[in-house]
Amino acid sequence: MKIVKVVCAPGRTGFYFDDQKAIKRGAKMDGFFYVGAPATPGFSAIRQAGEAISLMLVLENGMVAWGDCAAVQYSGAGGRDPLFLAEDFIPVIMRDIAPKLEGRVIDCFRDTMEEFERVTDRDGNRFHTAIRYGLSQAILDCVAKTNHKLMCEVIADEYGTTVSDEMIPIFSQTGDMRYDNADKMILKHVHVLPHALVNNLEKLGSNGDALVEYTSWLCDRILHHRQDPAYQPIFHIDVYGMIGELFGYENVDIIADYLDRLEKAARPFALRIEGPIDAGSHEGQLEWLARLTRCIDERGIKVELVADEWCNTVDDVRAFVDAGAGHMIQIKTPDLGSLHNTADAVLYCKEKGIGAYMGGTCNETNRSAEVCVHVAMAMKPDQILAKPGMGVDEGVMIVYNEMQRILALRGVK
Repeated sequence: MKIVKVVCAPGRTGFYFDDQKAIKRGAKMDGFFYVGAPATPGFSAIRQAGEAISLMLVLENGMVAWGDCAAVQYSGAGGRDPLFLAEDFIPVIMRDIAPKLEGRVIDCFRDTMEEFERVTDRDGNRFHTAIRYGLSQAILDCVAKTNHKLMCEVIADEYGTTVSDEMIPIFSQTGDMRYDNADKMILKHVHVLPHALVNNLEKLGSNGDALVEYTSWLCDRILHHRQDPAYQPIFHIDVYGMIGELFGYENVDIIADYLDRLEKAARPFALRIEGPIDAGSHEGQLEWLARLTRCIDERGIKVELVADEWCNTVDDVRAFVDAGAGHMIQIKTPDLGSLHNTADAVLYCKEKGIGAYMGGTCNETNRSAEVCVHVAMAMKPDQILAKPGMGVDEGVMIVYNEMQRILALRGVK
């Protein structure tokens, strides 16, 4: 199908851009605002409204294929691309990408996006990951509309996989409302919970006691309030490197002792800890997360470690998998740019027997979340993030409902 015109519209995301460096340094909240000066280049405040760009491809038959360019909440941190503002990047799309698309016939998703992953702007730089992310959604939609298929079917055809005939487990995040929002997850029988946003030392507590207490509370809450005794969610808590910050990321035995405490507090539920340490660099993270993973395994501590920080590209995912740095990898979809990289990353994890968590960020849009569901249904990761937003209900609704539509349209009973 030929593309006759490229159109862009500025948009809002389901959350905010947050300056992770300033927050880790202890920035305090005043209501929903953070107080103080930002610490990451590009930020005008520690928290500012999330922005997106809807990238629309008008096709020759009048239909419109589209995707949303969006970047992660903690932009500019952990080796990621800088803050993504619509007024800065719409001109880039129209100047450097639109002329390469208009008048072109698109009939293959993967080949097209492999090409655009290599394309540079007029200054010789690769396009921002958010642009490649949104463009890949639009191209996938274009190929699906051209071939009268679901987007998941296009992915499955091009990668030689089969579309899942069951739900992919959904992981939801509480944000700072880690008690009330956990209750929402329990009510809706979310498969993996609660994330908990432990992004500073105060939330972790002296010697980590606050997180141990919260984990115990969550365990008791589920056992008391679950409506089905068979409901057995997995606990997945993101600590943003704070455990390493508290005990020193090189002290793997001390960290392992603490993880053992958390595992006991979570029983009878399985426990995953995302980002237990942040070694401050890609190489350091590979080395020390791998050491911690080996220590956990050797001691028989039943905690799965999830890699996140400094694992931003498909090559990073392969490197973390090969190094044994974590039992599961978060494949943070906006950070990988084009969604074909996400598909490649999921495949690599599965081939190597490492857990594949198809994540992303609360700072996405309904459109990017829905398209990600199609990739997940074709590639079958171990879990997918409910997104966007931090309100639980909205993200779970968007991801759950899109999966159910796919299953219904494909006639799965």
